Amino acid sequence: MKNRIVRGIAGSFILISLVLAIYVNINWLWFTAFVGANLLQSSLTKWCLMDDILTKVFKIKD
Repeated sequence: MKNRIVRGIAGSFILISLVLAIYVNINWLWFTAFVGANLLQSSLTKWCLMDDILTKVFKIKD
């Protein structure tokens, strides 16, 4: 369940930042790159910051 939430949040962040880059400022693409880099990092290290946040704030377990 938590894995699906993390993927949904990451996808939403990417889509929102793309819309902001088109309509507000091109520099929002840096946020898109940040989310992508975190996804890559979590696939290599098996550690995800959003996973930890969901566990601590909302008490969501696997």
